[in-house]
Amino acid sequence: MARHNPHTASPALPADIRVMNGMALALLGLLLLMALGAGVLWLARQPMFSIRAIHIEGDVNRNSAASLRANALPRLSGNFLSMNLQVAREAFESVPWVRQAQVQRIWPNQIKVTLQEHQPTALWQGKVDGADASSEAVREALLVNSFGEVFQANVGDVEDEDLPTLSGPQGSAQRMLQMWQALNAISQQRLSEAVTRLDLSGRGSWRLTLEKGGVVELGRGEAAEVQARFQEFASSSKVIAARYHAELVSADLRHELGYALRLSGVSTQLSTQKPLTAKKSN
Repeated sequence: MARHNPHTASPALPADIRVMNGMALALLGLLLLMALGAGVLWLARQPMFSIRAIHIEGDVNRNSAASLRANALPRLSGNFLSMNLQVAREAFESVPWVRQAQVQRIWPNQIKVTLQEHQPTALWQGKVDGADASSEAVREALLVNSFGEVFQANVGDVEDEDLPTLSGPQGSAQRMLQMWQALNAISQQRLSEAVTRLDLSGRGSWRLTLEKGGVVELGRGEAAEVQARFQEFASSSKVIAARYHAELVSADLRHELGYALRLSGVSTQLSTQKPLTAKKSN
């Protein structure tokens, strides 16, 4: 009698049986996934995951709880598990004065929102999306924040703040803010006056206005060149104004060898090669 060899391979299953077994396993896996998905959906709809509280942190100087509720909450939907955090972030960033918002889930039914508000540093009267910001089409104040970004705010929110005005081509706000900060520091130190307005033409020419009304044409050039030009002017013009007991009306620094200076009631020409001459203006 022949002995059974345990190492002898079992005969292979027919191909149609193997296909049926594979299909059965796939169907079972699909059913398990569907059951799991249904369970997750059922769990997500349970009242325990309804949003019970929204905690607001960070900068809230410009926005009240009522303002946040009115502007952001109507745009929120879903519960703790189903809420789209990207949509929630955009909802809070649509609130006036909010620059950035971070939204986080706090298990099991709370949301934490951290806000960063715009810090206004200047009024903007330049170009925005091809339109003149000073036109009647712009109903709200356009401001420049500490990052050099242009944003909108209610005019009444900043009417009591002593902000300088920047006016220039679209996309130049950050560059202009940096230039104003440098020129204002020079003016405060040398002339004891703040720069209240800074203009940049489409051709790259700078002009500033001082707090007492004096206008200075700075001309074109790299930032360091323009600042050095103004530094030299500020170092000498105050002495000249004091000599004539007159206030600065205007100055033109676009001359190669010096600058033209106009004082109230006096017109002067200052050159690096010629002595100072002055004549009464008509």
